[in-house]
Parts: sequence; C-alpha cells; structure tokens
Amino acid sequence: MIERRNVLISGIVGAGLAASPAAARKKSPVIKQYPAARGAKDVDHAVVYRRENEFCSWPYTMGFWETANGDFLQSFLSLTVVYDDPNNINHDNLATQATARRMVTVRSSDRGRTWNGDDPIINMLDRGNDGTTGSLEGWGPVDYLDKDVLISNFGQNFGKPEARTYIQISKDSGNTWSPRSFLPLDGLSSLTGLNSYLVRPDGRCLLFLFESADDGWNRRPLVYGSVGDGTEFRFMSMITPQHDPKGEAAGDWKTSHAFGGHRWFYPRATMLPNGRILCTLRCQRDPRGTMWTEVYKSDDGGRTWGFLSRVNDWGAPGSLVHMSDGRLVIVYGYRLPSFGIRAVVSEDEGKSWGGEIIVRDDGGSWDVGYPNAFEVEPGKIGAIYYFNSKNDPMQVVGGSKGGVRHIARSIFTVD
Repeated sequence: MIERRNVLISGIVGAGLAASPAAARKKSPVIKQYPAARGAKDVDHAVVYRRENEFCSWPYTMGFWETANGDFLQSFLSLTVVYDDPNNINHDNLATQATARRMVTVRSSDRGRTWNGDDPIINMLDRGNDGTTGSLEGWGPVDYLDKDVLISNFGQNFGKPEARTYIQISKDSGNTWSPRSFLPLDGLSSLTGLNSYLVRPDGRCLLFLFESADDGWNRRPLVYGSVGDGTEFRFMSMITPQHDPKGEAAGDWKTSHAFGGHRWFYPRATMLPNGRILCTLRCQRDPRGTMWTEVYKSDDGGRTWGFLSRVNDWGAPGSLVHMSDGRLVIVYGYRLPSFGIRAVVSEDEGKSWGGEIIVRDDGGSWDVGYPNAFEVEPGKIGAIYYFNSKNDPMQVVGGSKGGVRHIARSIFTVD
C-alpha cells in the first residue's frame, strides 16, 4: 500500500485543550500529498537503435514529428567512438566534431511500439538540398495545419552566446526539405533552437527557442511566430522574467556553460483543448543530476506567460503528453541514483503533480534521458530516449561510466 502524508496548516492547540467550535468548523487546507515513488505498471522496454561503436544522444532536441499518416519520426545524434576512454563519450565531442557526427532518424508506424532502427535515415534534413544555408523564397505559402508539413529549427553553437538558429520546412512528411534559412535576431544577443514548435488553431506556427546572454550564463526562453506566407518568423514574446528572481540556478563553475547553473531553457509547448498553452522548461544547477522541470502557461496564444508549477524534485528535460482522457503526463530522465526514466501525472491541467512513476532505474550512469513521450493508446504512454545500462557487458571505467549509449523506448500504463 502506498503511504500518503498530508502537510496541514493549523494553529497550535495546547495539550489537553479542545479547539474552539469556530476552529473545529474551519478546515485546514491540504498543501501537498506525498505518495511514495512507485514502479510503472505493464512496462515494456526495447532497444530502438544500438551500435557497439557509436555514441548516441539528445533525441529531445534533435526532432520528433508525427506525420499525416500517423508515423513517428525521431532524430538523434550519433558519433563513432571507441568505448575505452570516458573522454570519447564527452558530450562536447558531439558539438566540436560536427563533420564526423551523423543525424540519425528512425521511424515507427505503430504508435511507437516498433522502430526501424536496423534501417534508419542518415542526415534526413539534407534530402532535397545540398545542406547549405539559403532562402525560403519559393517555398510559400506554407499551411502549418497540414500534417504533411514538418519543421526543423536547429542551428550553430547550441546554447552559446554566439548561437544562431535556422529553420527548414518539409511539405511531404520529411521526404524532402527546404534549404536552411537563418532566423532574424530581432535585437536578441543570440538564438538557440531545439526543434520545438506548436501550430495554433488559426494556423500560426510558434517556434520555442531560447536566448543566451552575452556572458553565456543567463538563458531566457522565448517565442517566434510565423508571418506572411509562412516562410518568415519574427520575435513574439518572452516566456520568463529577464532574471531569475530566486536565483535558484545561479552559478558559475568556470569551466563550461554546459555544466553551469541555468534556470530556464529547452522550452517545449503543448496546447490543451481549452486553448491554454503549457510550456515545459528545464532548470539546473548541474546537468549531471541536479535539475528539474517547470511549467509555464499562456492563455492568449503565447503572447504573455506566467508560472504554473514545478513538476518534480529532480529530472529534466520533461516531455509532456495530453492524454485522451484529459490527464497530463510528463516523462523525464532521472540523473541521480538510481539513474533512469521517470514520469508524473497531473489531473488538474498541470497545477499539481502526483507521485513519481519509475519507468526504469537500471541506468549505468547519469548519462541518460532526453525523452520524447507520446500516447500509444488510451491509458498507455510511450517514450523514446537515450540510455546506457548498468547491466551492459561493456562498462566504461572512470568519467561518466556506464555502457554503450543507445536509443531505447519504454511503454507503460498510467493508472
């Protein structure tokens, strides 16, 4: 049985003294329930893509799409490595070895149950173009309500003060793509995209990006919106205050911005049936474990935003799914012992969140996560993410440790 403890606000009543009738009639509000973390039910794990000489990572930021015919497309980065030195699986290598890395895309035609990891697409965004930057002239008009239209927004110098972001458009469910077209800065110091977008019911496409300040430490998520014939995007709104009012993520490790404290970044949005937009944000003190997920809300189509809730104690980035029964689920990587994948459920549109569901806790190190989640069928959630196992026959010694970094998926029941 799961034990629940409630924290109550109440006056102090002396020992042996009865409370007044008025006090007895007044009910103290319940602040929070604390159900213990529990294992997921009906959970099923499978390997999606694994090569013994490849380091795979970052599915959350590399692109996840659902096509008009219901297929899922999931991209991630892969780098050929030798698993004999922890320096070979340093994430900085994925950034600095741009010519050696590959963008790998896998497809599922059965709601994420199976994937074509044995026959993936390599560098999908180069199909139909030469991979250089250019203009979207001639690609309009773009109907973003058309499910065959897919968008990629990524860029150069990810998360750094000199970051720039370009977009690409596909009108045929990813078979061909436009040239890369850089977004205007519109007065921002930098612009980082992470393949995150939402299409409003009026057809306007919203891109969810973030700015890194000139010093590299202060990050601020923001929204760009499509204008004209859909081939141009301009700045629309900031999601958070300019500076963290609580200073919860302030910090400078004086080594790399990647390992610093940043409160708000990796914005990803979902629209509820009533029109409210929820945006999940990653916050961190240290990406190797001490990080969490927050949710912001907009009731005016993304023009203005306000804080709604903090999802968990630890775990980010979080992927939000609006289930067919109205509940919300957020799935995230958990980079503290025991390493793995976890989830939480909300029954009040994200105002509060239930106890943690442990999807898996057999990770070999902190180097796991970045999930994209989806509803497989009513009541069943799937997630695709990168992982390394403590049970892997190959174990790196030192550094981040753990086994071969590969892409996996899990399906579990939300009850």
